[in-house]
Amino acid sequence: MRFAMVKLMRQIRGQSLIELLVTIALVSILLPALLTGFFSSRMNRAQQNQRLQAEGYLKEAQEALRSIREKDWTTLAVNGTYHPIVSGSSWALASGEEQLNNGALIRQIIISDVFRDVNGTIVSSGGTIDPSTKKIVISASWTSPIAYAVSSALYVTRYANKVYLETTQADFQAGTKSGVTVTNTSGGEVTLGAGGGGDWCSPSSSILEQLDLPKSGKATSVVAIFGEAFAGTGENSSGESFADIFIADTNPPDASIYGTIDGYKTNDIFGEADYGYIATDNNHKEVIILRTSSLPLIEYGYFNSPGNEFGESVFVANNVGYVVVKNKLYNFDLSSKSGSRPILDSNGVTLSKEGTSVYIIGSYAYVSIKGSNDVQLDIIDISNPSNMVKVGSADVNNQSAQDVFVNQTGTRAYIVTNATSPDEKEFHIVNIENKNSPVKIGSGYYTNGMSPEAVEVVPGNKAIVVGQGGEEYQVVNISNELSLVRCGGLQIDSGIFDSASFLEPDNDAYSYIVTGDASSEFKIIEGGPGEQLALTGTFESQTFDASSEAAFNRFAINVAKPSLTDITFQIAIAHAVSGSCSGVSYAFVGPDGTANTKFATGSAIPLSVDNIGFENPGRCMRYKAFLDTTDQDQSPVLYDINFNYSP
Repeated sequence: MRFAMVKLMRQIRGQSLIELLVTIALVSILLPALLTGFFSSRMNRAQQNQRLQAEGYLKEAQEALRSIREKDWTTLAVNGTYHPIVSGSSWALASGEEQLNNGALIRQIIISDVFRDVNGTIVSSGGTIDPSTKKIVISASWTSPIAYAVSSALYVTRYANKVYLETTQADFQAGTKSGVTVTNTSGGEVTLGAGGGGDWCSPSSSILEQLDLPKSGKATSVVAIFGEAFAGTGENSSGESFADIFIADTNPPDASIYGTIDGYKTNDIFGEADYGYIATDNNHKEVIILRTSSLPLIEYGYFNSPGNEFGESVFVANNVGYVVVKNKLYNFDLSSKSGSRPILDSNGVTLSKEGTSVYIIGSYAYVSIKGSNDVQLDIIDISNPSNMVKVGSADVNNQSAQDVFVNQTGTRAYIVTNATSPDEKEFHIVNIENKNSPVKIGSGYYTNGMSPEAVEVVPGNKAIVVGQGGEEYQVVNISNELSLVRCGGLQIDSGIFDSASFLEPDNDAYSYIVTGDASSEFKIIEGGPGEQLALTGTFESQTFDASSEAAFNRFAINVAKPSLTDITFQIAIAHAVSGSCSGVSYAFVGPDGTANTKFATGSAIPLSVDNIGFENPGRCMRYKAFLDTTDQDQSPVLYDINFNYSP
């Protein structure tokens, strides 16, 4: 019995030991896991709390950005790192990142540019900057208990959509008008104006003014600008070399002598605001530069061409002077007008024969030629002032050319020669679209006994040819270039030596002529299409000041375009200068962002941020409307135009 009890006790103690060992083993296994789980749970809770707070700050920043965008886009326009702050009662952005929760969290807003391809799709590289869209990345980060960050990216665009509208008579009257008028038939609209009160084809009934030039010399040439005409009157010693004529913008116009200068034999003249130019027989001063802005008229500068020949014809364009001297064309610098002006192309250009007249349009000079059976017109590329190059010539008949006129597009040259037979004809049109191979159009026009001195083309597809003998003033309808027809004329037996026509901003059209009449050398003839509309006109709006930089998104128009009429548009947007739109230079563009195209209808407005010419976004905006018709009884009409823009 005792033995059995002892044995039982031993068995119990052995079992307890085993249980203890098992318990210890289990504790050693489970306790680390329990402890790890306990601490991990606490850490996850802390990490989760950080994340929840960070996401709250992230959402707060997003709402702040939306508020800021709605209030003022310019705050978002500058790239950089920011954080939101409360300024007064609204959100604003401050530079740099910010620390939150005593430095436990860091929040930042990074603003950067957005680029788009030609299709307007956002691209990560290449493309063009979209100034009305920004990419914004908001992030909140922390380092404890575990380093981590949450972030969101969004694209924001200019929020505000404002409208600028022009629709009333007062709106349009504030613009600049050329060949157009503002009426109030439907509350305010822009239409083509009258093309002058007279009729080019009835000059005999339209002589409005005559003026006796000083002394009794023969007048040789005339040039017209708004409110002023210049006459060269010194072909012989009896006359003044140059007369500056003031023309009052009255109806009828009133002409009076403003000032004269003597001492030169005048072969040709050219005039512009404040300055006149004389081509002379002075071998040391083939071109005289006159200052006409004040009295007395004085010699202000001159050009001495190489050699000892006379100046035959003079023209000025883009601060460069051009003079024909025998069989040479020379150019000289006019960036300053005073003193001896330096030659630009030291060798000049050798012409086919002697030149009689020069006319400049764009990058080309056109010179009429005499003394050649094969050439009556030379075309010279003047795009490189230091190296002018003759690129083409035209043959219209076997006679000497007296004068040349070129249209503003540089596609047609009009030449008169001294031919005297119906077969050769005196007046010709040359297609000069291809400068290397100009081609005469049709057979020309016979002046029937007149010896032409000069030619010009006026609005309404009319050419005016003047000269001596026969009918000295002839108006030619050139609408059909293959069949040139006289539509009117004027007999002045003393001869007409030059003419210059001018269309005033109020649509009055005049032809100024200089004649051999001893007591009334200078005459003003009223022109125009004869109670019909002008063929073309341009309206330039007043300046719209958006008050701050704005993206001009698009524009819409309300127009009427009867058959055979058209109206197109260009837009100009610029940055302010010293905080103002005064003194701003405007570059007008079409849908491709260049001056070469026009909007045919309302459209999106191109963007540009190259700081060259046209800029969008910008603060200062104007538009131009171009009105055209080939039916002078019908006009396009601009009723209203509105612009959508986003400050």
